[in-house]
Amino acid sequence: MGTADVEAVWRIESARIVAALTRFTGDFGLAEDAAQEAVAEALVSWPRASPANPAGWLMATARRRAIDAIRRRAALQDRYALLAAAPAGDQEIDPDRIDDDVLALMFVSCHPVLSREARVALTLRVVGGLSSEEIARAFLVSVPTVQARITRGKKTIAAAGVPFELPPTGERRERLGGVLSVLYVIFTEGSTATSGDRLLRPDVAYEAIRLARTLAALQPDEPEVHGLLALCELTAARFPARTGPDGTPVLLEDQDRRLWDFSAIRRGLAALARASTRGLGLYGLQAAIAAAHASAPSVEATDWDRIVLLYEALGRVAPSPLVELNRAVAVAMASGPAQALAIVDELIASDRLPGSHLVPTVRGELLARLGRRPEARAELELAARLCANQRERSVLLRKVAALD
Repeated sequence: MGTADVEAVWRIESARIVAALTRFTGDFGLAEDAAQEAVAEALVSWPRASPANPAGWLMATARRRAIDAIRRRAALQDRYALLAAAPAGDQEIDPDRIDDDVLALMFVSCHPVLSREARVALTLRVVGGLSSEEIARAFLVSVPTVQARITRGKKTIAAAGVPFELPPTGERRERLGGVLSVLYVIFTEGSTATSGDRLLRPDVAYEAIRLARTLAALQPDEPEVHGLLALCELTAARFPARTGPDGTPVLLEDQDRRLWDFSAIRRGLAALARASTRGLGLYGLQAAIAAAHASAPSVEATDWDRIVLLYEALGRVAPSPLVELNRAVAVAMASGPAQALAIVDELIASDRLPGSHLVPTVRGELLARLGRRPEARAELELAARLCANQRERSVLLRKVAALD
């Protein structure tokens, strides 16, 4: 077995292994460190002799590394003696506790005592099984920065005495929102990169979908979990048509809808149906908007009136300037650019999205539709200067050139 085999096993089994080790040792940081040491040992050992049970090998090796680490801590000799007496081998992964362990691991990785950056890094590392290098590439930061976030996150969890357990029933739904928000941040970065030379980072987006599927399996009665999964599936369904062969962005009105992933659309619609059982929330409403796009044969045939209503509902559930900006786009399609421009100008007057390239982008397009070309050109040029993603910037500059 080579490096790719080790990485594949780790990606699949990492959450179970770290979760079981955390319950076993009672120390989240120690568990993650021991698991990483086991992976490093596998990279050396497996090419020479492949284990019959790779997951069990990783678990047993990580357990030994954890015991070695505890033995080195003189103040914890009593705990070492207790752990050393525990049964060895693959029995440490208890099939009856796997689901609760993995779910608890998600709650710990997304604990509110952590910064957003630390939550994202820890979730991708300990639940998703990504390496520091992969996380750094995904978010265009340095490897030392990712490693510092992970280290600081583990120290914060230890200092705050965060227990490895499922939150009490009364707190679980509130804390679940934090887990969902982390997965949403990960998916959003993959679906529209905030910076760099690529519009999409599908590997990041699909990792978020994998984690959302895991969470949906662990929390099948939570509508918003299915709402997030639906949103991710329906958005990712358009990935194949969103860029050309050279990576150039393709706008929605120009996309070849035959390239859309209709299997993902079916999965997304099924998840949306499950999310609708008790009324749609933050993610379910966004998924319903994505479903309206996914179900339409063209931009012209899209039910824009329904999308406007959904954005209005979303604005009441989760007021946000971005929601208002998206509502303005839908209003422009349903009722014309003049009404939409009034919404955008109100956003500018209240300075609710300072420094964002999205506001001048939308305003420039609305002004162009109204025939106010010099003003439109100025707005789109401003948007291009503010945009950090090179691919998006190229689209904006092409729009400026088209106005000439």
